[in-house]
Amino acid sequence: MHFARLFVTLHRKNEFSPNLNTISRYFYMINSQDIKKGTAIRMDGGIWVCIDFQHRKPGKGNTIMNIKVKNVSDGRVLERRYNIGEKLEDVVIEHRPYQYLYEDSTGRIFMNQESFEQIPIANDLVIGHEYMKEGDIVEVVADSTDGTILYAEMPVKTNLRVTHSEPGIKGDTATNATKPATLETGVEIRVPLFINEGDLIQVDTRDGSYLNRVKE
Repeated sequence: MHFARLFVTLHRKNEFSPNLNTISRYFYMINSQDIKKGTAIRMDGGIWVCIDFQHRKPGKGNTIMNIKVKNVSDGRVLERRYNIGEKLEDVVIEHRPYQYLYEDSTGRIFMNQESFEQIPIANDLVIGHEYMKEGDIVEVVADSTDGTILYAEMPVKTNLRVTHSEPGIKGDTATNATKPATLETGVEIRVPLFINEGDLIQVDTRDGSYLNRVKE
């Protein structure tokens, strides 16, 4: 992957001194054809993460790059088209494992698994928070230039206990019929009729779908 680096010098007056402080920022540019799933770019005043991409060559024309990006702040999804070779501002991101500890008035508290630092992260920044329980490990994605938390994400699959559900039907293990069930995090999903209160099940945190019953 090839990056072009632009060095920008900004000046800001120090309120405690008549002297000027010089603040330096590096902007990394990425070629459109180098964008892949998970690449973060800055555009329209926000940070967007690529969730899908496609190279297309329309007839005899130049190859173009279609990308689908998701805004890390509000979840909006856009599709954009770029010519090959166009440059965009790349956001250098870092991925770190954090353990969910507890929730208080500041939000959900997570601990960095490497430094043991504890930080609050708002619910709306945690993808799959409805299925998160204390002790779970999530992946936290941050802007490496200033440490801003962009989002945190649960693993795709997680195991949760059924805390409430109507009694299952004995021997019913192959039906497509479902019923509501409340899980230990308080979220309600649909499960097969044979699932009972107290069962441990595996859930897809992307859409809350039931995957299977976990043997204990």
